[in-house]
Amino acid sequence: MVLTDYKGLTVAEMSEMRRMLKESSLEYRVVKNTLARIAAEDTPVAVLKDEFVGPVGVAIAYDDPVELAKKVIDYSKQNEKFAIKCGIIEGKFVDLEGLKNVSKLPSRDVLLAMFAGAVASPLRNMASLLQATISRLGYALNALKDKKSAEG
Repeated sequence: MVLTDYKGLTVAEMSEMRRMLKESSLEYRVVKNTLARIAAEDTPVAVLKDEFVGPVGVAIAYDDPVELAKKVIDYSKQNEKFAIKCGIIEGKFVDLEGLKNVSKLPSRDVLLAMFAGAVASPLRNMASLLQATISRLGYALNALKDKKSAEG
């Protein structure tokens, strides 16, 4: 979740940003500060309770917080009226600098592919070593057969 200050955005700019987020299955909601503070109590979002001041919008990712950070930071670069306040990732408070660092990470899908490659690599190496051992045994037996044929 990322908290933003949308002060000064036009309706068209807000709609554009919501559309951009929605394409990636992300949400953006403008919240009432008092209700947000009450709803945040006794939840992991409670660390943001003091940040619900002024015009606050909440960008929400249900699956991949890296993608949310990337999209929100990209939009803030395009539109300087859109300011990022802070965020929460895995129940931990993250300031703007932390969100920028998170946005530089690969997406969840890329990380999973990297993990799968790292797990598969030793297995692939072991399979090729076993195949090489069997091939060498075959070559040795074939050479022995050729030698016996040549002698006898």
